[in-house]
Amino acid sequence: MAVIGWIGLGNMGGSMSANLAKAGHDVRGFDLNPAALAAAEAGGVKPAGSIAEAVAGADAVFTMLPKGEHAKAVYLGGDGVLAHAATNTLLIDSSTIDIAAAKELHDAAAAAGFRFVDAPVSGGMSGAKAGTLTFMVGGEPGAVADAGRFIEPMAANVIPTGGPTTGQAAKICNNLMLLINLASTAEGAVLADKLGLDKKVFWDIASVSSGDSWALRTWYPVPGVVPTAASNNDFEPTFTAELANKDIGLAISAAEDTGTPLEIGRHVQQLYQRLIDSGNPGKDCSMIIKLADGSLDAAK
Repeated sequence: MAVIGWIGLGNMGGSMSANLAKAGHDVRGFDLNPAALAAAEAGGVKPAGSIAEAVAGADAVFTMLPKGEHAKAVYLGGDGVLAHAATNTLLIDSSTIDIAAAKELHDAAAAAGFRFVDAPVSGGMSGAKAGTLTFMVGGEPGAVADAGRFIEPMAANVIPTGGPTTGQAAKICNNLMLLINLASTAEGAVLADKLGLDKKVFWDIASVSSGDSWALRTWYPVPGVVPTAASNNDFEPTFTAELANKDIGLAISAAEDTGTPLEIGRHVQQLYQRLIDSGNPGKDCSMIIKLADGSLDAAK
């Protein structure tokens, strides 16, 4: 069993680190939020008072942070990971961040003598709790292979994606597709209802027909159809509108850097921005259905 430092114990990181602890690893976690630290401790993670304490003597360090700016501060800051970890510690960033920030972290880690992989995840809060996430892992092949052994207790799938930053590239493109699928699922569900179709009958048809998608099967935005959907619980978040907007914004930024038009993605981003502007940044992203049926705009 390994000694693992974990930085970032929020909705995803807290559950992920707990699964490593359950697997028998010695996991030392750090977070600026005392409540997150306490919740992780209840899950078997040993609380650390600083990044330095979390990474001391670690075989691997995982980070799970909201944005590229946070990841850069944690790795590159004077009291950060590169300043305090031993160079034989494998560094694994599972945040979803922009390609430029991921490249900066790879370059800085290499220059300081570390091995580093970008390893973002798909599967959401439910997958984090269940240990069924998909990890997309980019970096030098040996480091990617070694990272897989640490990742295993948290994952149903560990997929090497290629060289540095390719894990982030895969995650950005995957979430772009997810969020477009969710928007189209919401519109189809609303139109089916307007045309008099029973909500469950239509879902039964779409889920075995060409309208099928992960969003339809897991996050269906009509209540009373799919047990895992936030629509059953007044859109309490499994993946917030704010995070969805951040991720699709990463795709738009990557599209601008590569000269990709991304016309559909840009339109869907505007919908998520409207959902946020309506005062719902912390609600589940599947609340986009309230724009599709007009009820959110009508409530203004």
